[in-house]
Amino acid sequence: PVCMPNRASLLTGRYPDVVGVPGVIRYHPTNSWGYLAPEAVLLPQVLKPAGYHSAIIGKWHLGLTSPNTPTERGFDFFHGFLGDMMDDYNNHRRHGIDYLRDNETPIYPEGHATDLFSEWACEYLKKRERKGSPFLLYLAYNAPHTPIQPPAEWLEKVKRREPEMTEQRAKLVALIEHLDASIGRVLEAMKRNGQWGEQTLVVFTSDNGGQKEVGARNDPWRGGKQEMWEGGIRVATSVTWPGRIPAGVVNRDHLSLTMDFYPTLAEIAGVPVEHAIDGRSFAPLLLGKPFPAESDREFFWVRLEGGAKYGGLLYHAARRGNWKLLRNTGFEEYQLFNLESDPAEDHPVPREKAPRMYQDLFDGLLRHVNQAGKVPWQRENP
Repeated sequence: PVCMPNRASLLTGRYPDVVGVPGVIRYHPTNSWGYLAPEAVLLPQVLKPAGYHSAIIGKWHLGLTSPNTPTERGFDFFHGFLGDMMDDYNNHRRHGIDYLRDNETPIYPEGHATDLFSEWACEYLKKRERKGSPFLLYLAYNAPHTPIQPPAEWLEKVKRREPEMTEQRAKLVALIEHLDASIGRVLEAMKRNGQWGEQTLVVFTSDNGGQKEVGARNDPWRGGKQEMWEGGIRVATSVTWPGRIPAGVVNRDHLSLTMDFYPTLAEIAGVPVEHAIDGRSFAPLLLGKPFPAESDREFFWVRLEGGAKYGGLLYHAARRGNWKLLRNTGFEEYQLFNLESDPAEDHPVPREKAPRMYQDLFDGLLRHVNQAGKVPWQRENP
């Protein structure tokens, strides 16, 4: 339900706690809840034998120092931000430290972070046009993460269009619309470069649901960022592949986790994954080929966090089919829901009404916790 574990899953194809990232890596050691496992194999490492040049532009958030920087973990190029969030979108610092880098070199550019990341992405795409070889571009924006700081002209546009909207909501909408336009800039650059077509797959997704405290709405789902309700963990995803995926196709039946992109992209690239992963490829589904239902597949979500609310304890959700078991802090009792009859998660099913399903999900969750518990999530001798 938060950013960093999701990014770890995307780039490793594993559950985040299985690669040492159950929570958020932060600057202060006493409030840092993850350390990317040295043995984890990241997606660019898998694609490299097939000739792929891999770049990350924007937010890395899987380590602030060596050996867990992007170019040390498989990426050929990095132009972006090492940390979790910026204290200001225009000075790009966190706790007074500048984490912007051009590969390993600190940089101090001027401008809104969203504009900078888009500009750098366009520059990278132009360079790859001249190279003519395959590439992976992982473009990770900070927006719409807090602080909610849209450019003034974008905020004014929203206020003029919807004067009844609250200031808080207007700022968030403006930040998202600015992001949307920035993504459009990058897609237009691809088209100008001749990189838009059957040879290019574009994926858009998010790491968690919207943050209600800053004006986000996740309706019709309950909850938001940091919570195991559907509003915190369910996000929309768009996959564009001109000439291969028909436009306008919508699938609301298939459930995937972010880690499933790892084997999916590897399969599309024709690259075998020969080490253990938790993700499952859904490439056939994208291509309109037969894809078996996975009604018996179990899914797990995990987060480790500090502070008085969480107390350094894990909290989880587990799901199989339409059944979901969850708690939102380590101090709560687990609740069972049937998402088919109760998609808003308003009415927990008493344990005695579905004892077998409750126990099956709970046992599966314990097996997962035991497996992941073998993996250190703190760096030795920091």
